[in-house]
Amino acid sequence: MRAAILRQVGDEKLEVRDDVQAGEPSPGDIRVAIRATGVCHSDLSAMNGTVPQPAPAVLGHEGAGEVTAVGEGVKHISVGDHVVITWVPPCGHCSYCLGGQPNLCTNITMRIGFVPHFTFEGSTPAYGFLGTGTFAEEMVIPQEAAVVVPKDVPFEVASLLGCGVTTGVGAAINAAKVKPGSSVLVIGCGGVGIAAIQGARICGAADIVAVDTVESKLEDAKRFGATHAVTPAGLAEAKSTVTGGDGFDYSLECIGLPQTIRSAYDEVRRGGTAVVVGAGRMEQTIEFNAFELFFTDKTLKGTLYGSADVRHDFPMLLRLWRAGRLDLEGMITRRLDLSDINDALDAMRRGEVIRQVISFG
Repeated sequence: MRAAILRQVGDEKLEVRDDVQAGEPSPGDIRVAIRATGVCHSDLSAMNGTVPQPAPAVLGHEGAGEVTAVGEGVKHISVGDHVVITWVPPCGHCSYCLGGQPNLCTNITMRIGFVPHFTFEGSTPAYGFLGTGTFAEEMVIPQEAAVVVPKDVPFEVASLLGCGVTTGVGAAINAAKVKPGSSVLVIGCGGVGIAAIQGARICGAADIVAVDTVESKLEDAKRFGATHAVTPAGLAEAKSTVTGGDGFDYSLECIGLPQTIRSAYDEVRRGGTAVVVGAGRMEQTIEFNAFELFFTDKTLKGTLYGSADVRHDFPMLLRLWRAGRLDLEGMITRRLDLSDINDALDAMRRGEVIRQVISFG
């Protein structure tokens, strides 16, 4: 089958091959024919080492497809089901899952993330990014890593739930818990940032200020619900206009750089909440002084995967989509073939698109 492989961390191009194999399902596993996969910024992060990933590896982690085989003992998933792939599969029985934080469960992720489950060149092993690998025509994953969705949901739409939309919308709904009538700052207007804007709008925020350095992204931000869209140079004026200079009730940082995380904290009011959504590098740090932490009484928190429970949140997001409150089709700006993957990655590096989706036959 075809798949796009990262030979080694640091490479700027993926190798599209047609000799990749995924094996057969073991007990508890399913085999999925991937029909669509989003190209997410986290794939670039795997390539440049921001997100730790052994290589060689089939990249991609945001996909949807059809179940073609099930292993012994698989429950609740059948051949022919349509599923969304999740790279944070909840085991369902650990303290995190039982305590309402299944996005922090690592029991399955650690088991599959560092074990090769593809081969190429006959016998060369390859990992799947974050235990998945949706830049492949087929894949074998644990049953917990798939969530069944209705068959009338287009695969391209369903694929977006696998990462970016769940992360961004969940950051507003689950992590920040944005209140109706509040003011929200969103820093970074890529795919996750656009989803965060939509999440803030769904929560009933009265004012949503979007910030990005790319003018075209600011136009997109307005289309998806931002009431104000500015470059960093215009943020102070927007803050004054919206909040009278007090600061925003919430900020959602969707980049992952120390300077933008610091800005997200600085721009919320005393008692406000700043949520770090972007994935930063391990060696990068941020400084706070001891006085400001207690005096400003702000909340600074991270969110992994939008603090989502995929078993609940994937169906919830689809209900919002059906109700016309969550625009998923509008987020798809380019439909591509796997052979276009490197062009898609280059476009993302240039900041030219919101979301690109690769369709498989």
